[in-house]
Amino acid sequence: MPDQIPSTTAGRTGHKWNFFRAGGFDQVHFESGADLVNLEHLDQKLWAALSCPTRGVEFDTKTLDLIDTDKDGRVRAPEIIAAVKWACSMLRNPDELLRPHAALEISSISDATPEGKQLLASAKQILSNLGRKDATTISLEDTADTVKIFAATQFNGDGIVPADSASDDATKAVINDIIACLGSELDRSGKPGISQGKADQFFAEAAAFSDWSRKAETEAATILPLGNKTADAAAAFKSVKGKVDDYFARCRLAAFDQRALAALNRQESEYLALAAKDLSITAAEVAGFPLARIEANKVLPLKDGLNPAWAGAIATLNAAVIKPLLGDKSSLTEAEWTTVSAKFGAYDAWATGKAGAAVENLGLKRVREILGGKAKDAITALIAKDKALEPESNAIASVDKLARFRRDLKQLLVNFVSFEDFYSRQRKAIFQAGTLYLDGRSCDLCVPVADAGKHAALAGLAKTYLAYCDCTRPNGEKMTVAVAYTGGDSDFLMVGRNGLFYDRKGRDWDATITKVIDNPISICQAFWAPYKKLVRLIEEQVAKRAAAADAASDAKIGAAATATANADKAKPEQKKVDVGTVAALGVAFGAVGTLLATLAGYLSGILKLPFWQVCMAFAGILLLISTPSMLIAWLKLRQRSLGPILDANGWAINGRVKMNVPFGGSLTKVAELPPGAQPSFAVRYPEPPTALPKFIFTIIAICFLVSLANYCGVIYTATDGKHGSEAEWVIKKREEEIKKARVKENAAKSGVTLIDTNIPAAK
Repeated sequence: MPDQIPSTTAGRTGHKWNFFRAGGFDQVHFESGADLVNLEHLDQKLWAALSCPTRGVEFDTKTLDLIDTDKDGRVRAPEIIAAVKWACSMLRNPDELLRPHAALEISSISDATPEGKQLLASAKQILSNLGRKDATTISLEDTADTVKIFAATQFNGDGIVPADSASDDATKAVINDIIACLGSELDRSGKPGISQGKADQFFAEAAAFSDWSRKAETEAATILPLGNKTADAAAAFKSVKGKVDDYFARCRLAAFDQRALAALNRQESEYLALAAKDLSITAAEVAGFPLARIEANKVLPLKDGLNPAWAGAIATLNAAVIKPLLGDKSSLTEAEWTTVSAKFGAYDAWATGKAGAAVENLGLKRVREILGGKAKDAITALIAKDKALEPESNAIASVDKLARFRRDLKQLLVNFVSFEDFYSRQRKAIFQAGTLYLDGRSCDLCVPVADAGKHAALAGLAKTYLAYCDCTRPNGEKMTVAVAYTGGDSDFLMVGRNGLFYDRKGRDWDATITKVIDNPISICQAFWAPYKKLVRLIEEQVAKRAAAADAASDAKIGAAATATANADKAKPEQKKVDVGTVAALGVAFGAVGTLLATLAGYLSGILKLPFWQVCMAFAGILLLISTPSMLIAWLKLRQRSLGPILDANGWAINGRVKMNVPFGGSLTKVAELPPGAQPSFAVRYPEPPTALPKFIFTIIAICFLVSLANYCGVIYTATDGKHGSEAEWVIKKREEEIKKARVKENAAKSGVTLIDTNIPAAK
């Protein structure tokens, strides 16, 4: 944990809070249950966060869903306060919330309130149902499996009763009939059953079906002209009604105007098109033709001369409808067809108003048997009996809630009210998704990201070097993480580089950098940044010049080849000297000469200095060039913050949440040999040895030391004046003494009394 400081403050209740300072702001440190009891009185301006999403964090989602009472996918400060307040009221000692444990002690549950008494009774009931009546603790594994808890209970308070909850076979049979017609609902024991809504719907459907059927019974002569065969006859009638109506309409039109006869019977060209195909009496082209040949006021043949595609349907109509109603006939007039159509008018209206279709499969006899029995009252009584146990059953869910809060609340508080987990570095914070290994470093500050583009728009304000990585697994899973680099350098961090990401479950993912937000990582990197940029610029320019020279060479070779091939066709044009080009070259050479002369003047002035001062001058020039870059890096490193990174993920961060250089160094570890490792100085496949750089550096270092020693008179003193020069300060002191002696001598000759060596006194 970050260093504790004795900072305390009293709230409106007089409670004393303890704070630690990290990330540039004071954060509360939870030490006792009294802190939790008084959490609602802690000024929310002192909270590290005010809200966070329920997804995208490394925390039990079911616990977050229990805290998220408004079910909007976010946990806010008031919901945290409500959860802590409830948990404290359900425990004898709130201190237990600061000692997370997966098991809840039965003796720790407070029975000081009616809700607490009910919760305690439910906890004991759960253990009894699970066959552990004498157990002293209850775990999340015990409370999570409601199917197992209620497996042996007949009623469980959810308002859903399975068939075996009934004591008589008749009621059980009706419940099974309801399930067959309307489907089932699973109760807490996992058994299929019915609720009051299902029961009411079934009996309403059954009554409607019975009443609808009774209408046909009382008006059978009108609605059922063919008795029990009316439904089949109506189906046969309906299947051809449109086609028969079409036939008689065409015949009426032919009677009106004989000129329409050919068109009404379809064109000969359409028959020619059909003749070119393999004909089938069910083909759509044939079925679309008239039912029979159209003539003025012609009757409809029922046997011969019919369209082959409709012959079967007309035969069925004749057998099921025409013959029972009109007798055995070989043709049908339009008037007779109108009579037949009228017979089915009442039936169609009755069938269209069909009610209770959901229970039709049971049959009318079974439906009326159910309606005439006492099943409805029996089922209603069973459901009411089950609902009466709802408070006790709901308290069982409260036991699971309390067990989860007992285990998880402290972790949430030290990642929400304060960021103690993050700054203590003892374990990862809930917003840290895992660890990325890439470019010889391990990065612990990795946050999951839904949309890298949207996230980067706000996260760029964090003044932190961020690399967005797409992570994949062999099974096709994908995720994106934003990784903060707070150590090392960024020379080889670029889009396309691959690494390995380990999530909080220890699973490995292939990671590829897809986007970077460039910010300083260290002041050391900032010092060398200008020179690295200069080297890259020179390399790019050299590459461009080389490419241009290569292209020009190819062009010259091509031009020479062309000129050689066309040498006998045309004489080459004599090149003329361009006066403007000559003038431009003169100006350019003049400017270059001036620049070189200026540089030579500065260089000659520097070279007049002692060698060690020359080295210091060049070091000063390097420092002068790097200072702006280092200053910018220093300012940005002081402003480096976690806030925008989390805000872009949906958090509401309340403090600065800074990441200074020492803390940033703990978030990104650079590769180093483990303790006790024996490094080998033998290099495999070494570069060709070259002593020149080392030799030059050694010579410069020796010259620097000799020059500095000579300037300070060390060599002169060591050799008793035989070599080197006296120290500059010795020479200046001797000159001062000689000057003073001359002044005194001149004063004595002039008869002047000296008060000070530089000021003559009056005679």
